Amino acid sequence: MKTVALGTLQAPAVVAGLMRIADKSDAEIRELVDTARGAGIDFFDHADIYGGELHRCEQRFAEALRLTPSERAELTIQTKCGIVPGADGPHFDFSYAHIVESVEGSLRALDTDYIDVLLLHRPDALVEPDEVARAFDELETAGKVRAFGVSNHTPRQIDLLKTAVRQPLVANQLQLSITHAPIITQGIAANMQGLEQSAVLDGGGIVEYSRLNGMTIQAWSPFQSGFFTGVFLGSPEFPELNAVIDRLAAQYGVEPIAIATAWITRHPAGMQVVLGTTTPARVAAAAAGADVELSRAEWYELVRAAGHRVP
Repeated sequence: MKTVALGTLQAPAVVAGLMRIADKSDAEIRELVDTARGAGIDFFDHADIYGGELHRCEQRFAEALRLTPSERAELTIQTKCGIVPGADGPHFDFSYAHIVESVEGSLRALDTDYIDVLLLHRPDALVEPDEVARAFDELETAGKVRAFGVSNHTPRQIDLLKTAVRQPLVANQLQLSITHAPIITQGIAANMQGLEQSAVLDGGGIVEYSRLNGMTIQAWSPFQSGFFTGVFLGSPEFPELNAVIDRLAAQYGVEPIAIATAWITRHPAGMQVVLGTTTPARVAAAAAGADVELSRAEWYELVRAAGHRVP
């Protein structure tokens, strides 16, 4: 599988997301991980809130794999913090105390001495950059976190963090699929009056900002039609798009899910695709798309078939 730059790391273009493993057996988790690794994926994405209770999916991962130190060193483990669930709805917390407490919980649950990449999960409107910087400095100095990034952040929110945080922010995990692609398609239709697609929703050019600042975009929900509204692959709501995907899949000798992956990995920003499926066969099929190099004409054909305006 091709790799992309993630700070000083060379990481696979496809990531195995593990938010749905809480109820999986040890054998099922091992099969999922083994299949991912066989497909070239040695990068695994967690968050402290995944699994219905704090650190549950992280814990299940560790329980199922029982990694030795040498086996642990072969993997890149990423986790996220900052969302605080509650009965009446979540809130966000980027305080020093919460970040450190969350990381300590993740280390215990994952049964590891270090986290390779820590992301701040969703923007905290009450963020104090000095507190984030204090937490990051302490975690890095102690060897508990090796690299840092964000998720669902705008350019200005990132710049605000950078006023105090001295570590490079290596990644920004953002929702992106062929059908949910405002971070890309708004630029294609820029300055077109009266066209919803031209509206700036990300604070101003997050893709270009990421390329200029050496941040890797990690695309979550890469097969979802919208915000957890169902997949577009095979959906009767997207007949034209699926016809194009099916034709390209046959042309390249891959499954349709691989074309959906390839549309993202074809972008010169060097993005990573974060898979959410726990079906091993789908992981392998999706991963194959990282090595499919769509032509410019094919890439834009998919954009048009998804209903986006290409002026």
